[in-house]
Amino acid sequence: MSTATLLPLTVKDAAACCAPLAREPLGAEQAEDLARSLKAIADPARLRLVSLIAASEGQGACVCDLTDLLDLGQPTVSHHLKVLMDAGFLTRSKRGTWAYYALVPGSLDALSRLLVTT
Repeated sequence: MSTATLLPLTVKDAAACCAPLAREPLGAEQAEDLARSLKAIADPARLRLVSLIAASEGQGACVCDLTDLLDLGQPTVSHHLKVLMDAGFLTRSKRGTWAYYALVPGSLDALSRLLVTT
């Protein structure tokens, strides 16, 4: 049986294996907040809604147009819109009998910072 000799880890070696952090990692509270946001947006219909509303011209997207574009019923679309509003991604304004939704400026910033690694 041979005995392997272990070389001591020098300070120089430790610096080579442990790169400094490029940016500050998330704290516990930030992670909780971000997890709630990700949970709210992590649905294909909700992602499409955010995309459609962000791409709409003018002063928001009418719920009547969103139901047709998603091929979902009005109650389902309204539920998804409420989840997105409660998470802080959308605002709602009423015009006559219709509700219009707009993206809250900066609401996707935290998500985009998490996804961008440079």
